[in-house]
Amino acid sequence: MSMFSIFNVSSSAISAQSQRLNVVASNLANVDAVAGPDGKAYKARQVVFQTTPMGADSAAGVRVSSIKESDTPGRKVHDPAHPSADEQGYVTHSNVNAVEEMVNMISASRSYQNNVEVMNTAKTLLLKTLQMGQ
Repeated sequence: MSMFSIFNVSSSAISAQSQRLNVVASNLANVDAVAGPDGKAYKARQVVFQTTPMGADSAAGVRVSSIKESDTPGRKVHDPAHPSADEQGYVTHSNVNAVEEMVNMISASRSYQNNVEVMNTAKTLLLKTLQMGQ
């Protein structure tokens, strides 16, 4: 793997983690959402990653292959006065677990930061190599 392919691999990971952070933000924004006009509550989404070849050498990057919706049932709260309540008086909330999403956000943020650091280190090494030739 060439030194320059490090930038391709890290940039693919940064892009994937950025998408993951956007999905987590959307999940957290809808943590207390109730069923919408279609009668369905917001479902948590999770990013699915896939390795992808990066150029002619054997380097492999990462990309988002899909975004899946969780099949976990939404939380039901008994509130017969709520306009979205069903026949039994239950309101269906989203199935987003705020604690899991916060852990997911921290993990994605750390991965993003690590890949930025990899790129900065590679840049520093390349600059030092150029300075040695002077």
